[in-house]
Amino acid sequence: METNNKDTKVLYPELSYKIVGLAFEVHNELGQFAREKQYADLLEEKFKNENIKYKRELIMGDSGNIADFIVGESEEILLELKTVRVIGRAQFNQTQNYLQRSRIKLGILINFSDKYLRPKRILRIGDDNS
Repeated sequence: METNNKDTKVLYPELSYKIVGLAFEVHNELGQFAREKQYADLLEEKFKNENIKYKRELIMGDSGNIADFIVGESEEILLELKTVRVIGRAQFNQTQNYLQRSRIKLGILINFSDKYLRPKRILRIGDDNS
């Protein structure tokens, strides 16, 4: 069976893989029972050490909601960190809302409370991603 590669294009593969790799390092160092701020602080330190450009805790529009990180030279990826028992529709909707309020095409949602980290890639709805 043949796969159409143009339909499976991964947005920002190098940067997203780097972010996820650093998140795994943070999870390995802090475990699954730390607070969200502790994960964010350590991740910020790792971004600095790797010379990865980022902005932290940005207000998204006039709603007053705050995105955890916007990452990349051109602010390519929105990164949302959670410490919840289970990632549900509310967390996906929140990330999608942030993507809709910005020009960012890719969000990464990470729940550090999971025993095994399973980052979720979220594409902005209504975007052709090309």
